[in-house]
Amino acid sequence: MKRIKIGTRGSKLAIAQSMWVKEQIESRYKDIEVELIKIKTKGDKILNSPLSKIGGKGLFVKEIENALLRGEIDIAVHSIKDVPFELPEGLEIPIYPKREDPLDAFISRSFKSIEEVPERAKIGTSSLRREVQIKRLKKGIKIVPIRGNVDTRLKKMETENLDGIILAVAGLKRLGLYHKITQILPEELMLPAIGQGALGIETRIDDFEIKALLSFLNHPETEICVKAERSFLKELGGGCQIPIAAKASIRGNKLQIKGMVSDLKAERFLKEILIGDVSEPEDLGKRLAEKLLNRGAEQILEEVYHG
Repeated sequence: MKRIKIGTRGSKLAIAQSMWVKEQIESRYKDIEVELIKIKTKGDKILNSPLSKIGGKGLFVKEIENALLRGEIDIAVHSIKDVPFELPEGLEIPIYPKREDPLDAFISRSFKSIEEVPERAKIGTSSLRREVQIKRLKKGIKIVPIRGNVDTRLKKMETENLDGIILAVAGLKRLGLYHKITQILPEELMLPAIGQGALGIETRIDDFEIKALLSFLNHPETEICVKAERSFLKELGGGCQIPIAAKASIRGNKLQIKGMVSDLKAERFLKEILIGDVSEPEDLGKRLAEKLLNRGAEQILEEVYHG
């Protein structure tokens, strides 16, 4: 039997995502056996600091990508929102399985919606993107940084006496915790992270056999939307240190993308929508970024990165 080795982080969510890929491959090919190889990343080891303080999203993928380059694994399964826009030389993401719900969820024991939360309430999140959008809703809300896996964050709501926390809907669904959701936050209220809810299967560029075997998993609509969002991110040069959000969607033969950039205090908050052709997702994402840069995002980025 042929064996395919999947590199994955060891968290429950990462394992659930990789198990789904394993099951898809094994159900399609009876002569292929898939093995999960758990790899601990720097981001998994440092849990007491926000990502914006310790180097951003590449912390969750670097060790896995190194194993892929060394040939210790055949593919890597990532949450796209954890993957920097620049990939190491020799690697690519040719396969984007169908996206799960990209929106954010509000979870609370005391309130039925985030709009009900009073001033001075404590909401848990370590995401600058979520923080500025909450501040736009109610300036007096106190943001409490929480990191760790989904279970850890749910427990911290109890142990730190939080009025609510914000998590991705996709992660809760994949872990069978959809019932925990109090409210799914509409994108008008909380624009999601770039690539949120989408998986990417990373391979070596020259591994044509693996790419051909796994091509059945690619979902063209997801690929188009994610490429538009990641092009927007690339043009802004953004990471975890700045509040950036984007969500692309296909309407008929048109591609729509909404994007947001904010300063850290949520005082200068820029949002735009662009509609273009589905055949040019990267161009549309780039043009949306340029539009925001011209409206003042360039100055915001300069201040955040260079003080």
